[in-house]
Amino acid sequence: MTHRVVVTGLGAVTPLGTDVDSTWAGLLAGRSGAGPITKFDPARLHVRFACEVKGFDPSRYMDKKEARRYDLFAQFALAAAHQAITQAGLEGKFPVPERTGVIIGSGIGGMQTYEENCSIYLTKGPDRVSPFFVPMYIPDIAAGLVSMRYGLRGPNFCTVSACASSAHALGEAYTMIRTGMADAMVGGGSEAAITGLTVAGFQNMKALSTRNDSPETASRPFDLDRDGFVLGDGAAVVMLESLEHARRRGARILGEMIGYGLSADAHHLTQPAPEGRGAAQAMRDCLADGKIALEDVGYINAHGTSTPQGDVAETQAVKAVFGERARQLVFGSTKSMTGHLLGGAGALEFLISLLVTTCGVIPPTTNQFTPDPECDLPSAPNEKLNRDVKVALSNSFGFGGHNVTLAVKRFEE
Repeated sequence: MTHRVVVTGLGAVTPLGTDVDSTWAGLLAGRSGAGPITKFDPARLHVRFACEVKGFDPSRYMDKKEARRYDLFAQFALAAAHQAITQAGLEGKFPVPERTGVIIGSGIGGMQTYEENCSIYLTKGPDRVSPFFVPMYIPDIAAGLVSMRYGLRGPNFCTVSACASSAHALGEAYTMIRTGMADAMVGGGSEAAITGLTVAGFQNMKALSTRNDSPETASRPFDLDRDGFVLGDGAAVVMLESLEHARRRGARILGEMIGYGLSADAHHLTQPAPEGRGAAQAMRDCLADGKIALEDVGYINAHGTSTPQGDVAETQAVKAVFGERARQLVFGSTKSMTGHLLGGAGALEFLISLLVTTCGVIPPTTNQFTPDPECDLPSAPNEKLNRDVKVALSNSFGFGGHNVTLAVKRFEE
């Protein structure tokens, strides 16, 4: 038996807000989350700005002792999971914990913890390295902590596939519910990678925008003058359940996940396959998986990182899949405001895609100044767009050629 998979809870900690409502309001207002780096002194770096999370208070979700033992990415994940589980009405009362699992992806894991302990090892010696270093750093610890906090004994693991990590997490959670391996899953992703070492690595590979004089306009997906992505921190978590499970407990249903496509470019470490072949395959497979007609898709949340080659390849992929229909849908990138959350991006953008289907409003793709003839699909440039969207897709592509497309639909009985 194949089960329908519905969404009953959402949680987010992002550069635009520390919950879903504030993040969504920021997106619709076209507000940028970018600004000068404050987490550390970036003076030695060429890139000195990012999309940091502002005003996050871990004491709302854990005591001080816990916070000291959890890297920031794990704190973000716990906060987003708490929000999603609470909205779903499941806090403290999961009907069958053995059939509820957790999959939370992270591309890098506890980078701040890693960097701090490397410095301690080199300057003070091995005996001074924290005994909590390993469990604070490893990317899977966020999923483990959520399962421990809520007593969830079903499938539990972490997906690590660079910028596709949390999209894979949601796709695998969806598959487990649909095939009957679980009744409910907490799925999502988290990242807190704004550290000196991470920024240095990305800047030296020429992946980041260098617009230090104008951080708010630095992320320019599809614009002719785009020069790289803007690094962001944050997390997003989604509560998924089988329709039967949600109905038995009288849950409010926010949307329905209906498709999952995944592929590999098998091409290059960091560059997309020519003409976006891998991305196109993921989109086609997602549409086939959900039995989705091209004309039913009204919005695609693009991977759209603001890199010169990536944005062109993804545009080519959408055209290859949708043909003339591509010019009737909106193909927008919310990374223009949130920056790129790396392993957390896919879950956040799935969450945004769901809200598009339920709210009838599409966030703008901001910082559209000079049209690029190679990226010429409608993107809601600079202004939100009122549009009735029945089905939305969300694309996530990671270094190493990992491609994922997820589909979400407005729920109908």
